[in-house]
Amino acid sequence: MSEFDLGSLMRQAQQMQEQMASMQSQLEDVIVEGSSGAGMVKVKATGTQKITAIEIDESVMSEDREMLQDLITAAVNNALDKSRQTAQEKLGSMMPAGMNLPGMPGL
Repeated sequence: MSEFDLGSLMRQAQQMQEQMASMQSQLEDVIVEGSSGAGMVKVKATGTQKITAIEIDESVMSEDREMLQDLITAAVNNALDKSRQTAQEKLGSMMPAGMNLPGMPGL
């Protein structure tokens, strides 16, 4: 029976922590775009789920306020969904199968 190597496990944990920090830093540079209303409202977000820009087509400005609010909400949600999916794909590739991290369900 082989002995449990705590030192090796700690080194692996440190490496994984460094890789996670590097990957999260890279996610800050990833930009995804969500949209609604056939592209009339577009929202850009980083891979860390920060909204960086909102574009509203001029033709939507003449619509009623409630419709515009709904389009903006839908575009933001779409961008954040894409951001989470991108983060999950990038960070999930580092994790052993079946391992879940707090705040990152499904990895």
